[in-house]
Amino acid sequence: MAGRRRGPVRVGAGLGVLLCALHVQAACRDTTVTQELLKEGFHRDLLVKVELGENAEGCTVAAQVHLPPGIYVDPDELATLQQHNLTKAVLSPDVIDVEAPEYLAKALVLLLFLEPEARCSRCFRGAVPVHARYHRPARGTHQALVALESPEVLLCCCHGMPSLGHLSEECWEPAEVDTPCSSDTTSPCQWHTTKHRPAYEESMLRVPVGLREHSSLVCALTLLTTGLCSGLILAAACKYGHFSQ
Repeated sequence: MAGRRRGPVRVGAGLGVLLCALHVQAACRDTTVTQELLKEGFHRDLLVKVELGENAEGCTVAAQVHLPPGIYVDPDELATLQQHNLTKAVLSPDVIDVEAPEYLAKALVLLLFLEPEARCSRCFRGAVPVHARYHRPARGTHQALVALESPEVLLCCCHGMPSLGHLSEECWEPAEVDTPCSSDTTSPCQWHTTKHRPAYEESMLRVPVGLREHSSLVCALTLLTTGLCSGLILAAACKYGHFSQ
């Protein structure tokens, strides 16, 4: 008889664990992340908005953005903005070839610190200028698509506390981020990321590209224009120039 009773007990215990896990997962999914690419053309602004599922008062909130090779942040422009307190971010690597085309560039990681919004205690936002790189000419299309993944939400409650403090530990796990959580300290502190991530959506950047079918025509016109301009410059130099013996 005792052996027969173990089955329902185990099923009940397993059902309880499952319901508890679903409850925690539902509570942790309240965090929402949205991103927008503002403006048009090659020079855009990346706007990131985060609404946390719980109050993170006293904690630093950041968004870790993985930029594909088709998009980059200018380090000099970022430094100027930070000097005027217009944004705060850490770029890795910090040395970037801004002239490199997409097929010769590398992916970047941007840690964008978010500022709290006045009307919402759980809402944060941050913006940073981004630029599209030149792509190879394509065949049959005038556009190249660059997929920008949704950022990862990070929290750092490092003000004298190594843990999350008043936040739910079942919703956050340690993240491997070697960056101080504020400009007041140079020592790295423990960042945390959400265990149950919300449904993310990719942002698509459409970059104008040339057509491969026009390569021969473009090369011919370029050589013709270069030769014509060189001839005009040489003729003007011979006519109006003063050459010493």
